[in-house]
Amino acid sequence: MNTEEILGLPLALPDGVDYDEYLIATYLASFPAEVPIPLLSMALAVEQSTGTWVAVPGETPEVRRRHVAKVLGVYELPDYEFSVPPSVETRNWVIQVAYPEINIGAQIPMLLTSVVGNISMGGNIKLLDIRFPEKYVAGFKGPKFGIGGVRELLGIPERPLLNNMIKPCTGYPLEVGADLFRQAAMGGCDIIKDDELIADAPFNSVEGRVKRYMEIEKQVYEETGEHTLYTVNITDKVPKVFDNARRAVELGCNALMINYLAVGLPVMQALGEDPNINVPILAHMDVAGAMYMSPLHGMSSHIVLGKLPRLAGADVVVIPAPYGKAPVIPDKFKNVAKNLTFPLYQLKPTFPMPSGGITPSMVPKAVGDLGTDIVIGSGGGIHAHPQGPIAGGKAFRQAIDATVQGIPLEEYAKEHPELEVVLKQWADPFGKGIAF
Repeated sequence: MNTEEILGLPLALPDGVDYDEYLIATYLASFPAEVPIPLLSMALAVEQSTGTWVAVPGETPEVRRRHVAKVLGVYELPDYEFSVPPSVETRNWVIQVAYPEINIGAQIPMLLTSVVGNISMGGNIKLLDIRFPEKYVAGFKGPKFGIGGVRELLGIPERPLLNNMIKPCTGYPLEVGADLFRQAAMGGCDIIKDDELIADAPFNSVEGRVKRYMEIEKQVYEETGEHTLYTVNITDKVPKVFDNARRAVELGCNALMINYLAVGLPVMQALGEDPNINVPILAHMDVAGAMYMSPLHGMSSHIVLGKLPRLAGADVVVIPAPYGKAPVIPDKFKNVAKNLTFPLYQLKPTFPMPSGGITPSMVPKAVGDLGTDIVIGSGGGIHAHPQGPIAGGKAFRQAIDATVQGIPLEEYAKEHPELEVVLKQWADPFGKGIAF
């Protein structure tokens, strides 16, 4: 076989491709022992690039040389060498496939079509990771503000930020939400967001909330000297989601929130790249579990919650925290945060926002796991404080201050009653061994 023929194969050495021209996808495949995965992996590469299950006239040697995906490696776990024991019923494989960047372009829909696409219906196959070439990422603007920009807006250079989700989630009239917003802001919440379950509702509109809440934001700033970002939930059908965003900004809203997987990553990307949407975007994680929770299907959580929303321009991403009510492995949680914050070519880092049943007793753990460049998200942990939401916000701020100063929460709480109350009431609300 000559070199030209080899270049047209859906197969290559890891050292034989130009990593500046290919996206490298890594998969986990788990199949019955008799299924010949090394052979079928090449069919996978063809299926997701130039061809189909049978040869077609248009798939010429020239087309294959330039556009066929290439299997770089098929690795079995455990790595059998001499023979496969007869007792083995299921064999597990790690497969790496290189996809030509030219097939995809700087967009997310064709990325997902290529690397997940039809093979998502092919059995136990899960996308573990994607390595992007610089030319691919160069086509994205990423977060407009990022961690540094959000900190600059709030005038908070170092400490963890505090977010509150207004609770109840939905069903309340404007003035109830306005009162809760005021109390959370007075308690020291740096960001206050709508719950993902309320957007432009007939009983409580986006326009009404923005007008009223931003009036309150100004009043609270005059009293406390601290600004609050209000992330109004603009989630809606297209094109109304864009109308919601532009109207909110026109009315003075200083941040936006979107259920990014429900509306689609390209919608959030379009909002982030719109020069008239000059405020941070908070991305909510709902629907994500349908994409990553299966151990054998879909995509790993750090892709769904990390790389993709960062590419698409999220300045803050809500992520499940392992010590709250969310079922998540701690190492997975940390990996999501790494994909939001570690260097990724020219993209700014995105704030991870640990969320889901967070109480003040969990603040030291969150900071110990992820550092201070986080937004700590709490809903019921603020609104259900025995002394009310103002005290709830203060308790979190006290927990943050103590943690940053390296003071144990129990010691700090002796002179801070708001914190002391909740340390006793919510020391370990989900039975996960939280210590303070």
